[in-house]
Amino acid sequence: MRIFTAALATETNTFSPICIDRRAFEESLYAPPGQHPETPTLCTAPITVGRRVCREKGWTLIEGTAAWADPAGLINRQAYESLRDEILDQLTAALPVDAVVLGLHGAMVADGYLDPEGDLLARIRAIVGPDVLVCAELDPHSHLTQKRVAAANFFVVFKEFPHTDFVDRAEDLWAIAVDTLEGRVQPVMSVFDCRMIDVFPTSREPMRSFVDRLKAIEASDPDVLSLSVIHGFMAGDVPEMGTKTIAITNGKREKGEQLARTLGLELYAKRGTFMMASIDEKQAVSQALDLVRSGVSAPVVIADMWDNPGGGTAGDATVLLEELLARGVTNVALGLIWDPIAVQICFAAGEGAEIPLRFGAKSAPGTGYPVDGLVQVVKLTKDAEMRFGDSIAPFGDAAHIRLSGIDIILGSVRVQSYDPSLFTALGLDPLTKDILVIKSTNHFYAAFSKIASEILYCSAGTPYPNQPATNPYRRVRRDIWPIMADPHKTEAA
Repeated sequence: MRIFTAALATETNTFSPICIDRRAFEESLYAPPGQHPETPTLCTAPITVGRRVCREKGWTLIEGTAAWADPAGLINRQAYESLRDEILDQLTAALPVDAVVLGLHGAMVADGYLDPEGDLLARIRAIVGPDVLVCAELDPHSHLTQKRVAAANFFVVFKEFPHTDFVDRAEDLWAIAVDTLEGRVQPVMSVFDCRMIDVFPTSREPMRSFVDRLKAIEASDPDVLSLSVIHGFMAGDVPEMGTKTIAITNGKREKGEQLARTLGLELYAKRGTFMMASIDEKQAVSQALDLVRSGVSAPVVIADMWDNPGGGTAGDATVLLEELLARGVTNVALGLIWDPIAVQICFAAGEGAEIPLRFGAKSAPGTGYPVDGLVQVVKLTKDAEMRFGDSIAPFGDAAHIRLSGIDIILGSVRVQSYDPSLFTALGLDPLTKDILVIKSTNHFYAAFSKIASEILYCSAGTPYPNQPATNPYRRVRRDIWPIMADPHKTEAA
């Protein structure tokens, strides 16, 4: 067997002012054929898993380019087209192939392309013809368009949010691909449109039990090859944005359609109950201080949940920091604030220097104001990295500064706060702090929940379009909850 594999992925917040060019991919991950590291990234696990599978089967794996950019706004048209054509040319050169196995994200939007993944998959299908297997792993925060469904045989989607299972789902993707190529199964993909948009953290109920049930059905029903939920991505203003359920069955289309519908309507019935409750910055600081005064034995974590570079924002909001400074709170560590210019100034000053510095809140309205102060440059690290499960997340040249008793990590590459190694990479022991302030919606949970006495979810400022009922969408359909109260008419029924 000859299998072609590649990856092209990012997540586009169409409201974000930060555009992505080719350099953004190269700074995050750009690996030409054969140069992908052994460690997978969020959307490239099909490549690393495929190496092992093909080696064990004695098959030929032809690797194309792998490219990933940290989430932001619109992708430069030339950047998308050049990376797309690079992969298509590699596929054409690899022909004939028996299958194409891809790592995609699913929420990409480029200048001139509302559905880049659909465009890529349709072009791949045109190259390989109707009989070659085409499949991909997707992030659940994506848009499952009709064009993508028509072009691919099946998709497997991360089940967990935080996305701790991207390698496991790549294993599932390859297992179905191998069984298909060896004639044991005939995968049929069924999709149900839930006509809703919500946030579905699997670290809490009711989504935890729902995902566990999906896994139980997969394990007990031989007709079911895979079950997935496309959560949707509310910051993507595209026509087919929204939640969908996927059932992959072994040739049982009717059964798959019924199962996808049943599961989708179960999600719909619980709409509005999935997301964690949030508080504003004043409440968050007050509650954190109350917990500290009560004598908790571990740090209180405040998640600045909407200033999340993983959702395409800049990660430079200062609303929470301003509140901490105004209240005179100390023994706090905050990270990561994206400010490449401030980092450059700190590197010029050197470790130990005390300098006047302005940093943060440069990207957009609703993110607070730049902070001015006399800061100490505590530590400087070139090419800093933190962990994210089995993967590594770079945040570029970084500076640890101290201002009025608050330790702050400044980074030159936008990335959300995945793991406490964000702090240890800059010489900070997070366990010695009373309060940790991080920027992430939920991906932080897997690692930070292990060291936190309490986690507070804070909605500070307006860096992200987090109210789908009132977001200023131009392209999103209107017959979707919560824009429409009950698009399935279940309450009337």
